[in-house]
Amino acid sequence: MLKDAIDLSTLHRVLVIKLRHHGDVLLTSPVFSVLKNHAPHLEIDALVYQDTAEMLSLHPAISQVHTIDRKWKSAGVFTQARAEWKLLSALRARRYDLIIHLTEHNRGAWLTRLLGARYGVVEKLRGKGRFWYNSFSHHYPIPIGRWRHRVELNLDGLRRIGVYPTEQERHLTLVPGEEAETFIDQALEQHGLRGKSFLHLHPTSRWRFKCWPEEKMSELIDTLQQEGHRVVLTAGPGTDEMAAVKRITASLSAPVTDLSGRLSLKQLAALTARAQAFIGVDSAPMHIAAAMGTPTAVLFGPSGDPEWGPWQVPHKIITSNHTCRPCGNDGCGGGKLSECLQTISVAEVLEAVHSLPLQGRGNC
Repeated sequence: MLKDAIDLSTLHRVLVIKLRHHGDVLLTSPVFSVLKNHAPHLEIDALVYQDTAEMLSLHPAISQVHTIDRKWKSAGVFTQARAEWKLLSALRARRYDLIIHLTEHNRGAWLTRLLGARYGVVEKLRGKGRFWYNSFSHHYPIPIGRWRHRVELNLDGLRRIGVYPTEQERHLTLVPGEEAETFIDQALEQHGLRGKSFLHLHPTSRWRFKCWPEEKMSELIDTLQQEGHRVVLTAGPGTDEMAAVKRITASLSAPVTDLSGRLSLKQLAALTARAQAFIGVDSAPMHIAAAMGTPTAVLFGPSGDPEWGPWQVPHKIITSNHTCRPCGNDGCGGGKLSECLQTISVAEVLEAVHSLPLQGRGNC
């Protein structure tokens, strides 16, 4: 047993900080579930960037979601100062006993001190000075030489204080909500898909080095439709992603249901929950599909699938045999295009999709 384990029965409120991207935030959702399961009396809050809040809002184990707007920095010194003070005041009013900081952001160290929490938990990180190290009472190691899924790395913060999650507690949690469910039901009705089976395909990422060639994506969609599958296409609203979808759909031999740029993250979750399977690249929508229990076929290139792959869901990961992957680089030589993705064939992706358990999903 740990000599410095924390007795959760002596705590009242906990703050979990995750200042990263959408998928990263969603992968923290088991931390809240496990804490609540082991100490139902706890009030557990989250602090995330405002644009990622939908990943955790409506989570049954979370009391409050506090947010930081990335636009504060460009709003002027006084506007930012007011926003920061308002946030700090709201956090102070909660009187946290424990802060679990799940990123390398320096804000976590400052907040642990300013909020007067009895305990603070953080990864052991190289290059951080004495101020950072002394801001936290508990530090947990990152495995060296072996890949470990990000969900488990997040949960290591709990293991370090004597909270050990069971296998059944480690699932992702994402609640679309009634409004998103209704919106998707109406959208599917409008496109003649209400009560019918379909595949959800999300071909893009805002990171170009994670994307598969557009001509291959078009060929994949054509083949799937020729096999009798209905395909629903989605993408983020960014200019580059919308342009990519336009090029993909322009060469299709038959029209496809295209909801690209139209869905919120909650609506995207409601859509993929109704799909027979999700097909895409390493991206937040892939993690959303996993959270909704949707069988997933995903292409991985430079990013590491052992750390970021679909979590606790039937899935097939498609990779090349390049010995240099996963390298984490922004394309080969920093050139935005990744040969390990470019060389994956349509046949390989089709084989992965065919191997997924497609029956019995959503509206099937």
